[in-house]
Amino acid sequence: MPLPSITAPFIELQSVDSTNNYARQLIETSRLTDGQLLPEEGAAVFAHEQIMGKGQRGKVWASQKGLNIALSILVNPGFLPITRQFELSACAAVAVHRFFVNYAGKSTCIKWPNDLYWQDRKAGGILIESGVGSRDAGSGYWNWAIIGIGININQTAYADDLPNPVSLQQITGKKYEPLVLAKELQQAFLEEYNNLKTDGFGRIYSAYNEYLYKAGQKVMLKKGNRIFVATVKYVTPAGKLAVNTSSEEEFDFGEVEWILK
Repeated sequence: MPLPSITAPFIELQSVDSTNNYARQLIETSRLTDGQLLPEEGAAVFAHEQIMGKGQRGKVWASQKGLNIALSILVNPGFLPITRQFELSACAAVAVHRFFVNYAGKSTCIKWPNDLYWQDRKAGGILIESGVGSRDAGSGYWNWAIIGIGININQTAYADDLPNPVSLQQITGKKYEPLVLAKELQQAFLEEYNNLKTDGFGRIYSAYNEYLYKAGQKVMLKKGNRIFVATVKYVTPAGKLAVNTSSEEEFDFGEVEWILK
């Protein structure tokens, strides 16, 4: 399977409901017109304004017009069984961290499963949407995936229901051009994605845990009605959060919530 070009297309939109929705329409149109599963792999969709940005678990990613990165990158990760989906998620998280740390410094970290944090404040997030098919009975593989990335760049005012947001401008005191940074981010992701294809998951997995938010520290988590203190240990290769309470426990994404002060 060929590697996606580092000079893959970059689509700039003034306004859109969601860059992930637009990317999905590109995939559907491609299937209808020429039978291909994707436009050119690595193609990115950027919007200056995103009216209905998507967040995790059905939440809306709110972003002020012209101030931030709203970016979706299309890939065809058919080399990975769907059971190894954390590898793609970690690849995206490591790429976003690598991009952001160049500007925000070493206080940048990855909050499990795929949020971008600076100190104890959220600077961005990643949402991956997938299309899955099967090659054999019982074996699921990706036909396509859309890597949706939202990062606060120049925004300084937020809705009251966002408890801990931060932007690159607030961190550094400087203003940036989101379009320029989005193109840089596309390159950072494609380099990590190509590394995943050629070299496997080992280095990306190590980097993910190296930059893991609160690693070795005590945090408060919630599972159902249970609220408890745990020490963050690491994230497993399958993407589970391993913590110490009175014993070691592992949690899947969506199984526990962070309680942040």
